[in-house]
Amino acid sequence: MKRKYEMERTRITDTYNEARFRHEAGRFLSLVAEAKTLDEARALMSAHVSTEQFEAHQSVALVHGSPLYVVRDCARALRGMLHRRADQRAGFSVARAIWDLAAGRIRPDLSPAFFAEMTQLIIGLEGRFRFMQPLEPAGPDLRGREAALKRSDELDALWRGVEEIMNRYPGGLDDASVQRRAVRREKLLARLRAAPEDFADWRWQVRHIARDAEALGKMVALTDAEREAIDMARSGRLPFGVTPYYASLMDDDPGSGRDRALRAQVIPTAAYVNHMLANRSDGNCSLDFMLEHDTSPADLVTRRYPAILILKPFNTCPQICVYCQRNWEIEDAMIGGALAEKAVIEEAIGFIEGHPAIKEVLVTGGDPLGLPDDQLLPILRRIAAIPHVDLVRIGTRTPVTLPMRITPELADGLGALRDPGRREVMIVTHVEHPYEVTFDMVRAVDRLRRNGIGVYNQLVYSFYVSRRFEAAKLRMILKVAGIDPYYTFAPKGKEETEVYRVPLARIFQEQKEEARLLPGSRRTDEPVYNVPGLGKNHLRAFQHRDLISVLPNGARVYDFHPWEKGIVPCEPYAGADVPILDYLQRLQDTDEDPDEYETIWYYY
Repeated sequence: MKRKYEMERTRITDTYNEARFRHEAGRFLSLVAEAKTLDEARALMSAHVSTEQFEAHQSVALVHGSPLYVVRDCARALRGMLHRRADQRAGFSVARAIWDLAAGRIRPDLSPAFFAEMTQLIIGLEGRFRFMQPLEPAGPDLRGREAALKRSDELDALWRGVEEIMNRYPGGLDDASVQRRAVRREKLLARLRAAPEDFADWRWQVRHIARDAEALGKMVALTDAEREAIDMARSGRLPFGVTPYYASLMDDDPGSGRDRALRAQVIPTAAYVNHMLANRSDGNCSLDFMLEHDTSPADLVTRRYPAILILKPFNTCPQICVYCQRNWEIEDAMIGGALAEKAVIEEAIGFIEGHPAIKEVLVTGGDPLGLPDDQLLPILRRIAAIPHVDLVRIGTRTPVTLPMRITPELADGLGALRDPGRREVMIVTHVEHPYEVTFDMVRAVDRLRRNGIGVYNQLVYSFYVSRRFEAAKLRMILKVAGIDPYYTFAPKGKEETEVYRVPLARIFQEQKEEARLLPGSRRTDEPVYNVPGLGKNHLRAFQHRDLISVLPNGARVYDFHPWEKGIVPCEPYAGADVPILDYLQRLQDTDEDPDEYETIWYYY
């Protein structure tokens, strides 16, 4: 699957520096070099940007419209960085940095990633970028059926290229993967001295959760770094747990890279462990990134929107995801006492009863399907009995980590909560990678669907699923597995999970250049960024955010607009992104060709 490039290949971080920026932006810098004040420099730069955009409209639009979009977007982005409010919101002035550079003043704080952003902005503004055009126009001499046939041939060729890239990534339903995992499962059962019927019992799975490196090492080969990180986490009493089923999906040859996304889900890095141990007792740290303490009107309840709230009756999971949103409050995998006291649950449900605006309840946690039926179903029935609740949504990762939990009895019990036309039940799960999809999961989902329960996926667009068409392959597989796309989440801006983060520009690029090529039923998910204390900011349109700066380290700073901005006066949220250059270097370090991602710079 890996593609090796020549050893002498230049690191992409070495291709950007101040000298290159000065060369590419010479005309731009000369205009502001003589400015006497920063405000004069701002005015000169803004005027130049507007002139470039106007001239692009004059010379390009009548010939070919597509390059004009890049010029327009670069102009909009650069103008948004030049005003005083951008400086105040970001705590850094791009305008001053450019003015200083134009005047020859030394700025040692500016990194190659900063110069990369500025260089690409100028190249895009001046229309000097390389435009990728996979489809050729039919031509002026072709009309009707002849033109349609030519376009059809071009579309066939385009899809062949898409499938060629998708085939780089193994899927869990591939014949080779099924055979490999059958052998893995036999070995695992032998090591655990278990029978196949044990493996198929979700309670046996829970009793044999791997809670440390020694236990997980009996199920799958671990690298020295993985063992060390797990040992550090456990000695620091950080939550950790992997089900035998999920461990059976990992490979005995970790160097192959097939299972890297699966390992990254559950095996922490040393940087993550160190950050968590250093900051988990710091009330000012962003471990509670979503500020749930500030949006909890009752114990076990989170409410950010008018007609839906979150209920968290069970504060643990069969398996711990490293980048979990609630890693600050989950103590351990399937820890005793995680089910809230009956009186507290009843008080939370009473809160729902007292607010007729609540039409939908998301039961999550923790993973509520970690509860046995006799504890789970009474809670769900109690919620379903509230007259104004017409949808019960259950957030669970058990179809992926513990599919045998979806027993016929549970599926029947959930289906019985439905009252078509009056109340529905839906499952929202989290499948992260094509390699996680198995026939065990497909059968579990099918049991739910046969009871009328829709199953939807929330993809966290992490680094480990961000290669070209990697998430697109997941979408293609999920639909035939009975799961509909729902949300694509930008990994949250939490310091401890930085290794998982991807620039927003990569999400925009993936949505426009990869997901857009799929059938409509496979690409209906909504890309979102969770704003602390406020909720989901939709990323599909410019109207939901403003790019206001690029920091010295190359990180873009966005002002995310609150969802209620058109309803009540409210402040935006300023958040720093992952530097694009750093992301591209990480891709190159994993044998990806950064040239395949070159349009990423022009998504804002």
